[in-house]
Amino acid sequence: MAHKFAVGDHVTWNSEAGHVQGTITKVHTGDVDYKGHTRRCTPEDPQYEIKSSKTDHVAMHKGSALTKIKG
Repeated sequence: MAHKFAVGDHVTWNSEAGHVQGTITKVHTGDVDYKGHTRRCTPEDPQYEIKSSKTDHVAMHKGSALTKIKG
């Protein structure tokens, strides 16, 4: 099942430090270099850049790692 999110969606994901919340800032539907690594993205399997609500750190995740926060 495809997980589709949009810029501005509030999401949560699990990290080494526990659950983190943030806002999607970019949706990647084509391959992209991110922090020195090529991330494979397609329109059917995009990856998302998310800015942490707490620390302003930016992370990139597949949709399967994210859960939308209702609100």
